Amino acid sequence: MNEIINIQNLSVDYGEKNVLENISLIIPKGVLCGIVGSNGSGKTTLMKSILELIKIKSGEIKIFDTNLKNNRQKIAYIPQRTSIDWDFPATVNEVVMMGRINPKNLFSKPTKNDKEIVKKILEQVGLTTFAERQISQLSGGQQQRTFLARALAQEAELYLFDEPFAGIDKASEDSIMLILKQLQKEEKTILIIHHDLNSIKEYFDYLILLNKNLVAAGKTSDIFNKENLEITYQGRLPVFSGI
Repeated sequence: MNEIINIQNLSVDYGEKNVLENISLIIPKGVLCGIVGSNGSGKTTLMKSILELIKIKSGEIKIFDTNLKNNRQKIAYIPQRTSIDWDFPATVNEVVMMGRINPKNLFSKPTKNDKEIVKKILEQVGLTTFAERQISQLSGGQQQRTFLARALAQEAELYLFDEPFAGIDKASEDSIMLILKQLQKEEKTILIIHHDLNSIKEYFDYLILLNKNLVAAGKTSDIFNKENLEITYQGRLPVFSGI
């Protein structure tokens, strides 16, 4: 198995509160992976630990068989939409162009190739006519597609999305999933924190089930079952149409 992420014995505390406990798992290359669990189960903490956005208590995380420092340009991250300052004065085109910026040379000017790539990606996500619009003037679905476009402009190998479908319309969700499925066909690896159990089997071929501990990680067809969901949600299983 060609692994992208290898996590061993990961534990994370917030103050005196244990958030993740002894998590060990492997994420293979080319999967579309859902991270599932109730509120407070450690989903965002796991994602932020992978990205080194928070300090871990113990354990080891390897990405592309090394550490994050050597692979930042290969990784694109889209946080929860509610955590982004949408009043920041920037156009859709400017936000997407940020995906082309080399962090080692923040003041470099976009090249002709950069501009062509951004133009193509705006067409891909259906935002060409919104290119010069301020992000504050977009709908929730348009905002989410803008940040998806920025991630695509980065031409990453690993994509991490924290609740990308929260607060957006079904049409936007469907269009985003089509793009993510295409990325998977290109052997990109995608991690998504997700809440809607009804769409799990349609969206993901790989799953991580959390309740502060690791309940299960593996192929959706192998682990998405009532027994694992009962453990994941500790008897408070959300209403959905079934396994």
